[in-house]
Amino acid sequence: MRRLLRTLAASAFACLLLPLSASPGNATTTATAVQADPIGMTSGFYTDPSSGPAAWAAANPGDGRAAAIRDNIASRPMARWFGAWSGDIGAAVGSYVGAADAADKLPVLIAYNIPGRDACGGHSGGGAGTPAAYQSWISAFASAIGSRPALVVIEPDSLGDFSCLSQAQINERNGMLRGALAQFRDRAPNTWTYLDAGNPAWIGAATMAKHLDGAGAREAHGFSLNISNYFTTGENTSYGNAIRSALSASYGYTKPYVVDTSRNGNGSNGQWCNPGGRRIGAASQTGGGGGAEMLLWLKTPGESDGNCGVGGGSAAGQFLPEVAYKMIFGY
Repeated sequence: MRRLLRTLAASAFACLLLPLSASPGNATTTATAVQADPIGMTSGFYTDPSSGPAAWAAANPGDGRAAAIRDNIASRPMARWFGAWSGDIGAAVGSYVGAADAADKLPVLIAYNIPGRDACGGHSGGGAGTPAAYQSWISAFASAIGSRPALVVIEPDSLGDFSCLSQAQINERNGMLRGALAQFRDRAPNTWTYLDAGNPAWIGAATMAKHLDGAGAREAHGFSLNISNYFTTGENTSYGNAIRSALSASYGYTKPYVVDTSRNGNGSNGQWCNPGGRRIGAASQTGGGGGAEMLLWLKTPGESDGNCGVGGGSAAGQFLPEVAYKMIFGY
């Protein structure tokens, strides 16, 4: 009953989150936007008790860094990433979303298993073996969420990582992304989906708007920015607003966007792979000023970007307590 009352009471707030261009003449955007209100269905973002920082702090209570990591990182809501390492994807997603649902909190999930993942960067390569395998995987992912509320970011970097792909490979990737959006539309009606639009220093706004539209952005709730990067919130909102303007001007619709603030407290020094001297940013929250729909911790602070920078010798996704500790204080 509490969730039902909250959902009914939040209908006006859901309307406030609609893209400004939504109108009866833009049926696709409008239908997608009012399909769900996962924020109104829940009482805040879910904090993962089994995140890398939480697990490390619990296992190392005598370490002088543990309290700071527990209090400043592990205790804050952040996304959980799902890929081949997750094993049975239906069971993994279902367990995670179920725990959040039982706590009346909103989980943020990241699907990261597209074939040819990080093809041009290389540090996080992998993904499902074939498009058919990916379709089966993402279908099980969406089905495991079902009618429970969630936010899902679909395949970070997939629309920025075009430089080493042929047009046929780009077309294939776009087909997989459109298929993923359709799976969530049909199987997870209370989920907001976001295609990833990279960061302000990667691809121009007009080009990224083209990439988003090619991947089926009309069907998504919105797009995400700055995942695993360090650009300030202001830089990202300027970029996000430019993408929205380009979508409106060139394709006749617009979408809201979210910004990853997990590691942008000191901004970027021009490096993307484990740069030193970075800092955690604003905690997950709705709004955020400058035009963002939400600020979210999408990358886990302290998780390596790969064998590079201050994470030399590590693998992408590995939790590095010394990096996490320094990120709390910005050195």
